[in-house]
Amino acid sequence: MPKVNYGLMLDKKLDELRETGEKPTLLLHACCAPCSSYVLEYLHELFEITLYFCNPNIAPQEEYDYRKSELKRLVEEMKLGVKIIDEDYDPAPFYELAKGLEDLPERGERCRRCIGYRLKMAGAKAAELHADYFTTTLTISPHKDCAFINECGAVTADEVGVSYLFSDFKKHEGYKRSIELSRQYGLYRQNYCGCVYSKRSNDSK
Repeated sequence: MPKVNYGLMLDKKLDELRETGEKPTLLLHACCAPCSSYVLEYLHELFEITLYFCNPNIAPQEEYDYRKSELKRLVEEMKLGVKIIDEDYDPAPFYELAKGLEDLPERGERCRRCIGYRLKMAGAKAAELHADYFTTTLTISPHKDCAFINECGAVTADEVGVSYLFSDFKKHEGYKRSIELSRQYGLYRQNYCGCVYSKRSNDSK
């Protein structure tokens, strides 16, 4: 099966919006402020964006709250008129899906289930808000499986009846730009994905 160019798919969709002048609504799942910085800069002129912070994998709660507060600060300082919906801290769903998979490396089945769960939550929220599209900032990370993320998005879109915005935000030096924006806004750049297992793995290196 030929490899799908998700970055090109996004470029084509954005070109369509520029031609039509439409500005659809987008529910954007946000994993953290650094990853959101470039994505917001890249998309805000073409979409009415609502950020959705839903990441039950992040631990401990102090880390969750800090990442959420950094996201809110970024939105305020970027002055893009973006709304934020954030979920209260509830790690129970993550620990349930991670049972028996605690020792797997990143990008393994535990991570796939975690990403799938967060996309399902984002899709459900998008449907609740009657958004035109939903997507996630996760594809900006060089440590994540972009194809899997987009495949999960497509499956969830069929389930919830909201279009998924395919993406590879690493393209056009998106990850590099996110680092520049992080410096510009003084953002906290965490050194592990979020869960206790990724932290344990990172600390052992």
